[in-house]
Amino acid sequence: MISVEAATERLLALVAPLPSEIVPLRLAAGRILAESVAARQSQPPFTASAMDGYAVAVEAPAPGDAFRVVGESAAGHPYEGRLAVTDAVRIFTGAPLPEGSRRVLIQEDVVRDGDTIRLGDDPDRSGYIRPAGGDLERGTTMPAPCRLGSRDIALLAAMGYGAVPVARRPSVAIIMTGDELRAPGETLAPGQITASNGYGLAAMLEAAGAEVRLLPIARDRAGSLRTAFDLAREADLVVTIGGASVGDHDLVAMAAGQAGLDLAFHKVAMRPGKPLLAGRLNAAAMVGLPGNPVSAMVCGVVFLLPMLRRMLELPAEIATARCALAAPLKANGARQHYMRGRRVADGCEAEARQDSSLLSVLARADLLILRPPHDPEHAVGDLVEVIDLPA
Repeated sequence: MISVEAATERLLALVAPLPSEIVPLRLAAGRILAESVAARQSQPPFTASAMDGYAVAVEAPAPGDAFRVVGESAAGHPYEGRLAVTDAVRIFTGAPLPEGSRRVLIQEDVVRDGDTIRLGDDPDRSGYIRPAGGDLERGTTMPAPCRLGSRDIALLAAMGYGAVPVARRPSVAIIMTGDELRAPGETLAPGQITASNGYGLAAMLEAAGAEVRLLPIARDRAGSLRTAFDLAREADLVVTIGGASVGDHDLVAMAAGQAGLDLAFHKVAMRPGKPLLAGRLNAAAMVGLPGNPVSAMVCGVVFLLPMLRRMLELPAEIATARCALAAPLKANGARQHYMRGRRVADGCEAEARQDSSLLSVLARADLLILRPPHDPEHAVGDLVEVIDLPA
C-alpha cells in the first residue's frame, strides 16, 4: 500500500500531453488553447467614434461655434474625404472617424438647422474617440495553455482567428463492473442496484475536457471483462469501477493482467479509495477504482482530474485552500482521509456521516477536508486544508 503522493506521481507518469488539433472558433469553447497566438489585427482596426454625434476638425470648439455638415460616417460606410476646420460629418457609434477629425460633438450638445450645426452653451468636453488599437494592438498575445471561455472566444474573434489550435480531448473509456448493476431507470430485482458512479464520473471528466465513452456494464466473468477491455482499446485512459479489491468476485486485476496490464501499484493509503489499482494497458493508462460510489468519485477528484490536466498540458496539481473549522474534528487514523464537508457561515464543517456508500452526502458536500495520516484532533477555528469539489 503506497501513499497518495506516491500514487499521484505514478499515475501522472502514465500519461503525457496530447497533440494539438485545429478547430473552428465556434467549436473552441471549453477547449484548451494549445499554442500561444498573436493578434493578426488591432482592435479596433481604425479610429472610431464612441458616441452618436458629429466629427469635427477642431479639438476645443467654443460654445456657439457653427459647422457645415458635409457627409456621414456609419459603421461599414466611412466618410472618404478629409475634414476642414469648418466642416462636420454626421457620425454614429463605432463608425470610422474621417481624416482630420479631432473630436466628436455628441448630438445632445448641438442644434442642427439643415446642413449647419451649432454648438450649445455648455458642451461636453470629452473627445469621444476610440483610437485604433485602443483595445489591443496587432501582435498582442493570448498565452497557452488556457481553457477557453466565452470571453476568450470573443477576444480571439477580435484578434482575427476563425480557427485555433487546441489540445485534443483525452479519450476516456469507463467500464462499470458487477453482476448486481443495472442501468438507471431499469427495474431492480432482489439483490440488484442501480449503477451510478460511472455516470457521475463521466459527467466530471467531460466537464474537465475529456471525451468519455460509458461502456456496457461488465459482468463478474472473465469473458465479459475481456470484451470490455477490447471495446476500450482506442482510449487514452481506461477507468474501471468495481472489482478492484481482493474478493472472490473481484476479477478486474486478473482480467486486466491477461489483457496486458503492466501494474504500477495496487492499494493506496487513503480513505475512501484504498483498493485503487493502476498501470499501463497497452497504449492506454488504466485506473481501477473501487466500486463504492463515494470512493470512485473522490478518486476521480484526487487522481483522474490531475491525469486529465496533464494530458491537456495544464498544471496537474490539485488546488487547495485553508479554511477555518466551524465544528471540531477527531484525530485521524493511519490513512489520508478526504472527508466530505460544506462551507458554512463560520468556515467549513465535515459531514457527520462519512460512509463511502452515501451519495446523498457527497451531493450535498461542496468540499473535501484533507486529513493527513495521524492528523491530530482539531478545535473550532483551526485551519484545515480543503479541496473544492467540482460541480
